[in-house]
Order: sequence, then structure tokens, then C-alpha cells
Amino acid sequence: MLGLVFKSTGSWYSVQDELGGFWDARIKGKLKTDEDISSTNPVAVGDTVVFEMEDEKVRTALISGIKDRHNYMVRVSPHNKNQKHIIAANIDLALLVTSIADPRTSTGFIDRFLLTAEAYHIPAIIVVNKTDLIKNKQYDILETWKEIYGRAGYEVFPVTGTKKESLAALEARIGNKTTLFSGHSGVGKSTIINQIAPGISQKTKVVSGWSGKGQHTTTFAEMFRLPGGGKIIDTPGVKEFGLIDFEREELSQYFPEMKEMLKQCKFNNCLHVNEPGCAVKQAVIDKKISEDRYVSYVSILESIEKKWA
Repeated sequence: MLGLVFKSTGSWYSVQDELGGFWDARIKGKLKTDEDISSTNPVAVGDTVVFEMEDEKVRTALISGIKDRHNYMVRVSPHNKNQKHIIAANIDLALLVTSIADPRTSTGFIDRFLLTAEAYHIPAIIVVNKTDLIKNKQYDILETWKEIYGRAGYEVFPVTGTKKESLAALEARIGNKTTLFSGHSGVGKSTIINQIAPGISQKTKVVSGWSGKGQHTTTFAEMFRLPGGGKIIDTPGVKEFGLIDFEREELSQYFPEMKEMLKQCKFNNCLHVNEPGCAVKQAVIDKKISEDRYVSYVSILESIEKKWA
């Protein structure tokens, strides 16, 4: 039988069959996959899997294979920095929930998420939540984010997650799509999901007062169907978005505003740092590329370990 993975708890998976019924499934022996991906989780939410019934009464099943993925999103495994962890598979849209106040999301975190989505061919959008808590100079930060990321080609949705009416444009954007929701703990991801799909009733927690950081509410990735069509994949809140398997020479390709400049650089292997005749650096000087995004690029470039032949 074929099924769609809706939830992963590490060793067990919730799989919906083609008739709409759910099964508690685990992997049968060595999994037959069509892709050679070394990851801590061979099966991910969003995967279409081949499975067979184990016990019809208690509705348990065994997964024997995974159908081809058209894409997937990864990050560094939280348990092993040398391994990938597949966040979800077969995604139409990657949505990052951020906040400027209570807690503050760093642009470095945003940029790492966006470049990962670019690398895995997934369109991405940014949601800035808790706009009702923004005060004074924080409005300037919001406008700067809208300008920087808008110029790079990303849609930015300022919202107040506790107010259903402020989510109308966002709901229309994710309708009939499979959308991955990600973000730091405490940014209000579950609150937004509860507004969009009230039947889900995701748990929410207040931001921890002494640390200013959110407390984890989602333990495992889980997919839900939206009332108006489409699906959302809720993921655990993450403290940092670790990159894996990125080469220094290819990094600039995943910054859309830089990508169109690359052919104008004097050298084919230009890293856009100290090389003469660099079109990217000139574009920063000419304010065609945001200085903040360029600084973020250099910071990420320095964090990638150079692989020696």
C-alpha cells in the first residue's frame, strides 16, 4: 500500500493510507530508498511510503520503501553535527516565523534558513509575528527587513498571530500548498497555526521571562490538513539553523540578489571578499545589494570549514 507520512516520533510514524485511514508504522529492516541520503532519519514527514499491514486490529504497519522525493529540507542533526537531519519532504513552500520583539530573531538565522531553502529548490517566505508588541525604533527594524528581503525577492508578511484578521494575506498565500513552518521557539508559530486551523489546537507557551527565549512546545514534526485545502508541516522550534554540505565556492549562488551578479566578476572562483574586479562588492558599494546581507554572507562563508583535497 501507499501512504503519506504525517508524523514522525523518531522510531514510529503516523501514515495515512489512500482511503484516509491512519496507521502506526515503523521501518521494516533495511529500507529500500531511491535516493542515497545519509541522514539521522531515513523517513520524514511529507514522504510517500510503501507499507504493508502488520496488525489490522491495532492498525500497525511496516514501511518497506520511500517513493522519489521532489525535494526535501535539511539541517544539521541536533545529535550529530556531521550528519543531516531531514526536516520534511515534498514541500511547496518554506515559511519562517520570526519576531522583532519578545524574542528577537537574528538576521543571521533568517539568512541561513533562506539559503538552505534556495539550495534545496524550495520557495521561501518570511512571517514577522507579534507586530502588536513592536515599539518605537523597532518599527525601523521591520521596515529595514521588508526592504532588505523584499529587494532579495522574498515576500515578508507582518502579522499579529493572536488576531485572525491579520492573517488573511498569509492564509491566501499558503492555500492549497504543503507549507513547512519553522522558527525559533517563542516566536508564535503555534499561535499562528491555531488561528489558521483551529482544529489542530497546537500547544502554546509564553516566552520564558528570565531568559527571553521561548520554551519548546513541538517535539516532533507533524503535518496537518488545512480546512480550505493544502497542508502545513509544524516543526520543533530551533535555537540555530546549522548548515551542512555547503561549499564556500557555491554559497553566493544561494543569495538571489548576488546570483545575478556572479557572471560579471573578474574571476570564476570569486568568493567576493578580497578579489579584485568583484561585481558583488561593487553592487554593495552601489547599494544594489544590501550591506547587511553581504555581511551575513561573509559571516556564513567564514563559518564553513574549507575542505582540503
